[in-house]
Amino acid sequence: MKKIFYMGTLLFSVGLLAAGCGSSNTDSSDNESPDGKTTLDFWSFWGSGARQEVIEEIIADFNASQDEIEVKYSYQPWGDIWTKSLSAITAGNPPDVIVQDINSVAQRAEAQQATDLSEYVEDGFSDEFYPQLWETVEYEDKPYAVPFNTDTQVIFYNKQIFEEAGIGEEDLPQTWDELETVAHQLDVKSGDDFERIGFYPLWNLGADVWALNADDGVSWFDDQENVTIDTDNKVEALDWILEWQEYYGQDTINRLEAEFGSGVADPFISGLVAMRAQNINYYSSLMENAPEDFDFGVIQIPEKETGSGHWSWGGGFVLEVPQGAKNPEASYAFIKYLSTPEVQEKFGEKSFDIMANKTANENLVNNDNLDEKGQMIYQMADENFANTVITPVPLTAPDYNSLVNEQIDQILLGNKSAADGLADAQKAVEDLVEQNK
Repeated sequence: MKKIFYMGTLLFSVGLLAAGCGSSNTDSSDNESPDGKTTLDFWSFWGSGARQEVIEEIIADFNASQDEIEVKYSYQPWGDIWTKSLSAITAGNPPDVIVQDINSVAQRAEAQQATDLSEYVEDGFSDEFYPQLWETVEYEDKPYAVPFNTDTQVIFYNKQIFEEAGIGEEDLPQTWDELETVAHQLDVKSGDDFERIGFYPLWNLGADVWALNADDGVSWFDDQENVTIDTDNKVEALDWILEWQEYYGQDTINRLEAEFGSGVADPFISGLVAMRAQNINYYSSLMENAPEDFDFGVIQIPEKETGSGHWSWGGGFVLEVPQGAKNPEASYAFIKYLSTPEVQEKFGEKSFDIMANKTANENLVNNDNLDEKGQMIYQMADENFANTVITPVPLTAPDYNSLVNEQIDQILLGNKSAADGLADAQKAVEDLVEQNK
């Protein structure tokens, strides 16, 4: 079943996928190299670290594997890549392949900024991908992109802190009530001040994820693109978040947030927080920054109540051929290569992204180049993705997210009740949809 909505945490998830700076740019105006090969200009924002290294290695492997196509890699800075690609498409000189946001494929297809790939995609090709990912690349039942990588939200927990508190594996929280109980067992106070917090739901997860989790995996839109903001379960989810906020106090939350940093200052690594909701490839940061003896585990986001489902959210990226690319068939040949289980496994092994190809992720669970923790991460990713919802933006409401977030902010500031705020958001988004029909 297709679930459609947009998540505020997308910016955080894509931030983990977007790495720094790197390669020089090339011009795709000349589509043939001096030796007669078709030259493709491939744009992405992977410009430093493991992702840059592995994508450049993969491109070199592709170029050496055949003698008809030569791919050149062009790094484009995060935040610039999509505005630059739009300008290039308008000017008639687009890149040949580009990494794009998974949630907005339909917008680009409708605007004729992406190429219809249906004449190149073979029957059965879509079966190689997680179904909720493939659904995002279709517009009017035709594919305009191919899924590349994705993510899912989970909870990391500090095993040493759990052991010291006498909380064993059998006591790991599975429901919201259990999450509260365990979190408060892990709290440490000095007088009226918290020195450690067991868990706070809005650190790295948005209220929209908890609303989804509470409401059978449906967030602001259902699978028929009906607006489903003002529901009983979502009101309960916002009220539940307010209870956490009241328990710890806004002053405490603000004080601890001010101490948050990155790298070795990470509050999870430092022990400031015992459980932290995160994108699953947060493991990469732990490998880089945590001490060697730092021990952690990963659990699914607890369900609202037993049987309601461990629903989570994921974002991700796709490979597209921009409209006007000079040789779409060659572009698709490269995209297909990037989508093979072997190449996807190679990228995942270095990045700890969840790959779009199901077989690649299954292989990573037993990949001999990964240690026990790495294999555990992919085992959890594969299991969790069954409950992970991807959220393409409805064509009828491309700008609705700001309307929802405005009301959520009012709720969290105490200016509106959860019921009133979500009712107002429902009406505002319904009005937007009506205007765009």
